[in-house]
Amino acid sequence: MVPEIPKTKWFERKFDFSFTPGMFPSIMERLRGTPARLEEMVRVYQADILTVRKNDAWSIQDHIGHLADLDELHDGRIDDYISGLATMRQADLKNTKTWEAGHNKKQIEDLLKNFRSARKQFCDRLESLGPEILVRESVHPRLNVTMRLVDMALFVAEHDDHHLSCIRELGRI
Repeated sequence: MVPEIPKTKWFERKFDFSFTPGMFPSIMERLRGTPARLEEMVRVYQADILTVRKNDAWSIQDHIGHLADLDELHDGRIDDYISGLATMRQADLKNTKTWEAGHNKKQIEDLLKNFRSARKQFCDRLESLGPEILVRESVHPRLNVTMRLVDMALFVAEHDDHHLSCIRELGRI
């Protein structure tokens, strides 16, 4: 059991991108491993807990759908780096796509399969790029910090872990 330490909200997080690009293989392991960790986590939950929204916040299925929803943004940001844009595309900070997607009406198996497929595409694309692209820089619009593409990959892995911890908390309801 995790000690009672209040979780830092995602939008309050600060990030340190001072690591070397040589961390890329380890970051890729985290990104590729998220679908398996997610599947392992939710397989023990009863079906009726997967769609419970507590305090008008997302359900477990909403969190899973959100991860797949955002891989489209992440993939688009790869395009931004390849194109040499000074600032990468902005995320929808209201998460409209996730709120409107109706993830609670979907089958859990379909959500997991969709996320696995989206994540494979994102990772395959990242791994197909040369080192000159992985160290290319662009400004993250919300954080207003310069990030290399390898930093953006770590940012996505951190985002994954944030949502996995939210799911684990919801599984204790």
